[in-house]
Amino acid sequence: MQRLALILVLLHLGCQRSATITEESQPPNILWLVAEDMSPNIAPFGDSTLATPTLSRLAREGIRFTRTFSVSGVCAPSRFSLATGIYTTTGRAQHMRTNAGPVYHAEIGVPPYEAVPPPDVRMMSEFLRSHGYYVTNNAKEDYQFRTPVTAWNESSRSAHWRSRPDGAPFFSVINFGVTHESRIWAKAEDSLWVAPDLDVPIPPYLPDTEPVVKDVRRMYSNILELDHQIGEVLADLEADGLLDSTIVFFYSDHGGPLPRQKRQLYDSGLHVPLIVRFPDGRGTGSIDEQLVSFVDFAPTVFSLAGITLPDYLEGQAFLGPQKSSNPRTYIHAAADRFDAKYDTKRAVRDARFKYIRNLQPERGYYLAVSYREQMATMQELLRLRDAGGLDSAEAQWFRTSKPEHELFDTWVDPHELVNLAGEPRQADKLAELSRELDRWMHSTNDPGTMDENELLETIWPGKIQPATAAPSYRVTGDMLHLQSSTDGASLAYRYPPEERWQLYTEPFRLEQGAQLQTVAHRIGFTPSDTLTIPE
Repeated sequence: MQRLALILVLLHLGCQRSATITEESQPPNILWLVAEDMSPNIAPFGDSTLATPTLSRLAREGIRFTRTFSVSGVCAPSRFSLATGIYTTTGRAQHMRTNAGPVYHAEIGVPPYEAVPPPDVRMMSEFLRSHGYYVTNNAKEDYQFRTPVTAWNESSRSAHWRSRPDGAPFFSVINFGVTHESRIWAKAEDSLWVAPDLDVPIPPYLPDTEPVVKDVRRMYSNILELDHQIGEVLADLEADGLLDSTIVFFYSDHGGPLPRQKRQLYDSGLHVPLIVRFPDGRGTGSIDEQLVSFVDFAPTVFSLAGITLPDYLEGQAFLGPQKSSNPRTYIHAAADRFDAKYDTKRAVRDARFKYIRNLQPERGYYLAVSYREQMATMQELLRLRDAGGLDSAEAQWFRTSKPEHELFDTWVDPHELVNLAGEPRQADKLAELSRELDRWMHSTNDPGTMDENELLETIWPGKIQPATAAPSYRVTGDMLHLQSSTDGASLAYRYPPEERWQLYTEPFRLEQGAQLQTVAHRIGFTPSDTLTIPE
């Protein structure tokens, strides 16, 4: 098994073209290993169903954060918050895929669009890039907006830290799709990783029948394959001699792939594993029970990289020199449209209790999402529902309406099956969490149940995508200055025939006789036309 190691060192604020990184101030490399659709179903987090040697060793040598939560039970809104450090409701990104595909958009009567966060918001990768990091993504994006050319040095299936210039620190994201919901049915007959005799736990909200057991075995088999794939990446890191200069994060983009997990605001849809490993041994084998939200990831990376946290962030650092002195009391989450189906919910959770407010209580719990119905477990649930064969716990999800308020004691009732909202002894807790949810919804200017077409009008007036103004320039002496009149626009340039865009951070020297191209782009707007200099 591959040896694992990482490091935390003092960090340095660098800048493209204007700062030299010395050996004494070399910032750490940071590597994100991101699984899809995975609850903490591994031994380091208490599930001993399957041995995962790589992740177990990573956990022994790192810190396990046992109370880490996504902001949504599905990927695109979650990745929006990871990418920006703000909540989905702030950025108008709470609906699952603002560009969900022509079939879904025709059904809902809303044209494809992009989320438009406030103008000061940048992708965290761009912010790292502006401070001297070489940033790569392999390969899933899915941010609810078109990725600006300023966001990554490389974003592709071949993107790798190995392409960085000599001496440059890197921030690299590697996404693993093997645990995705779709791999339950796409790999149903794959014998390579199947453990046919594996005794798997079936959650009480799913029937313990052969199709379900087979799907759950497939879920665990996919986790085993993930473990192997992560081991290969860490072996590459070791082979490159980077183990003692890299901090590794492992986490998943939201909860598990099964019905009543993904797309839900129960812990089954929000609770994720998080391991962070430092090579100097700090925190080795420890467990950290502080509450962590996805909006905290960007400020934490900036803290580890020695970068002053920008004011627009809505999260707080949980590691590094700028770690918040006030640990979280609550995490928050939102659920809205999934593909072509709507159901608006909001949630707040403290260390023990979860409060869910159903903003559309007249709707049932179950949403007939056609994508999910390709799974044998979903088909089995529907078959047993129609035959009257579900027990009381399994049938809960098919109730045709909801109470406005739900309160769960996750210590006593981890599957969130017993609503305590009507219990007099929990009245104070219900009132506390309800007030906190009101505060959070107000602070993020939550649109709540606003019609999606009306929401679109607030960010794209007339449902027309705003355009980023083309760059303008001036030359002072032999220094080239670039700007855009669009508030919040980032600028990039390249020298033809180069294909990769460079991020503009400050004036630079334009070589005599050289010609370059420049473009401006604000998130959610169309990118500007390309300007050639000299024109």
